[in-house]
Amino acid sequence: MREGAHPGRIAAYPAQDLSLEATRAIARLCRDTPRRVGRKSTTREPIIQEPEPLEPEATRRDAGVTESSRANRGWWDRNADEYQIEHGTFLGDDRFVWGPEGLDEVEAELLGPPEDLKGKDVLEIGAGAAQCSRWLAAQGARPVALDLSHRQLQHALRIGGGVPLVEADAGALPFADGSFDLACSAYGALPFVADPVRVLREVRRVLRPGGRFVFSVTHPIRWAFPDEPGPEGLSISASYFDRTPYVEQDEEGRAVYVEHHRTIGDRVRDVVAGGFRLIDLVEPEWPAWNTQEWGGWSPLRGNLIPGTAIFVCERD
Repeated sequence: MREGAHPGRIAAYPAQDLSLEATRAIARLCRDTPRRVGRKSTTREPIIQEPEPLEPEATRRDAGVTESSRANRGWWDRNADEYQIEHGTFLGDDRFVWGPEGLDEVEAELLGPPEDLKGKDVLEIGAGAAQCSRWLAAQGARPVALDLSHRQLQHALRIGGGVPLVEADAGALPFADGSFDLACSAYGALPFVADPVRVLREVRRVLRPGGRFVFSVTHPIRWAFPDEPGPEGLSISASYFDRTPYVEQDEEGRAVYVEHHRTIGDRVRDVVAGGFRLIDLVEPEWPAWNTQEWGGWSPLRGNLIPGTAIFVCERD
């Protein structure tokens, strides 16, 4: 879910100490949050930092590559702690979840059978705290977790696991051609970039022939509905065909968060323009076990309209 602003920057980052009070508070949050039985969930306490006071204005306006990248890197750095507190239990430490519905790669096998992942070089784009990469490593793969956000990568270090971490822009991947067998992105980068074809071409470049790239994004139909989990989110409020980005901006009009809308047809054309073949498009149904609300996702809406689209692509 993150696009970057510092192409080529590679580093590891020191975790910060937690106060005893913060440790106990986050432990209570993790313990009390409902989770799917049988899935490992994080109980390591996230790093706590004071959020910057910010009351952005939500609007729809154009936002280019540079503005989108800068805004979203800042947003994820400011909100990484809150994100990991709120969603870390659901995501787990080493679980590979494709979206708020809870579709698990263990069941979906969109990257291929788990036994075939052994020895594969895999790039995770928009890795956050690198939960998916840890799952891949447990299958015997050699993952690299890439994210724009310094703060998210600090959470990856906090959880541990030894996965290589890279802070970089998905539109300028700091890897040689043909470095990876597979690439994946669970809500990473693609929803937040002004030029998705640029990202797709970069992913294709670093993949070996026959390599697969699987990425999930908010289902485009959701843009026609309010981002609300309850009944108010079931009435169409905007045109599905309005591609104007959603922007949150400060008092001076500077973007602090940007999300870009593409229709299903746009996404398919992007995949082809990026040099891939689309071999599957998955629209996960909401499972009975999942009772959570996550932003505009909920059992109510999930049983009526799709919330996630997963594109399974291969390069020649």
